[in-house]
Amino acid sequence: VLRPASGTMASWSSDTPCSCDCFVSVPPASAIPAVIFAKNSEPTAGRGAGGGVCTGRHSCPGSRSRWCTYSEVEQVSRTHAVILSRPSWLWGAEMGANEHGVCIGNEAVWTKEPVGEGEALLGMDLLRLALERSSSALEALRVITDLLARYGQGGSCREDPTPFCYHNTFLLADRTEAWVLETAGRLWAAQRIQEGARNISNQLSVGTDISAEHADLRTHALAQDWWDGQSTFDFAQVFSLTQQPVRMEAAKARFRAGQQLLQQQQGGITAEVMMGILRNKESGICMDSGGFRTTASMVSILPRDPTQPCVHFLTATPDPSSVQTFHLRAGAAQAPQVLSPTFGARDPVRTQPRFQTQVDRRHTSTSGTSLSLGPISTFSWQDRGQQLRQKQRDLEQEGLEAELGGLFQAFVERESQVYA
Repeated sequence: VLRPASGTMASWSSDTPCSCDCFVSVPPASAIPAVIFAKNSEPTAGRGAGGGVCTGRHSCPGSRSRWCTYSEVEQVSRTHAVILSRPSWLWGAEMGANEHGVCIGNEAVWTKEPVGEGEALLGMDLLRLALERSSSALEALRVITDLLARYGQGGSCREDPTPFCYHNTFLLADRTEAWVLETAGRLWAAQRIQEGARNISNQLSVGTDISAEHADLRTHALAQDWWDGQSTFDFAQVFSLTQQPVRMEAAKARFRAGQQLLQQQQGGITAEVMMGILRNKESGICMDSGGFRTTASMVSILPRDPTQPCVHFLTATPDPSSVQTFHLRAGAAQAPQVLSPTFGARDPVRTQPRFQTQVDRRHTSTSGTSLSLGPISTFSWQDRGQQLRQKQRDLEQEGLEAELGGLFQAFVERESQVYA
């Protein structure tokens, strides 16, 4: 772990895997009248994954809510139904969607601003809070930036005694548009995407095309002598580390590869195309070597027509070249097969400093497999042969061709049978 002076990065190890990527296509880049969202996640945040569909009304808005990983925030009167893909030990999520067709994914980044090791809101907490409290991508952006201003971001992002802390970037999408929101401590800059395709990786990418920003962003950069106040303000250039770590440099290559893959499909981007991008191993977007694997993937179709349901394909199984399955309609009932075990007040996240004790978070459906993953997902099938791969692909294709609707429960059950 580095303890840096200005211009270097805090709480980062050269051995730490960093390979998250988010993608969005907004018409006319999409082949259909829909916004298409996609994300791969990697294993830095913890062991396993979990999720479910939840919603609620709260009789005491303004009261403190305990439902964050480390800290509390004020409750609101209504939270929306959400589907989440998350590390099973924490409350937040790396990606997810809500009943209004808002999708969000987050990425780890490091900037010239020091990261906070104090226990505040994780970027994954911010993501879940935004999904629960917003009905559009813009509203989600406002939720995140307001919470940042009030509570800040910080805390270790993995279930391990060694702290691992970072800042966050977010890709937010709804039926009509997308936003890229990038943060540096409590500061932030955002870019609105009204057409075309866009991706983010583990690096700052909002340059001079800033649609909204923190009121003190430029003043702070000027005071720190990071910007001269005369040249065109480029957020990524001004706030990025002077000396990038090796894996941050690797993120640049993935970011460029993602741009090229999107550009090659401009005007013809579909859910299948996005799945293909998430499975691209040559670029490093799909990671299955060096001891690390892509742990979860998500593709969402958000039709422009509000009468059409949004459809989400999710998996928490490693290597999306083998899995990419679920079909979900907002408002669907929870499927017990996709829920991770919960430990309430006994969870070491809340009771043990720096996670000195860990619990077995494996879902019962994963027993006998080589991977501990619970939920929004399926089961590990490593080395079980081409026949099983073909069955999985057939099920995936059936989901892609089915009429939009509430097929989540049926697909969970059928995929369970495939892996039985």
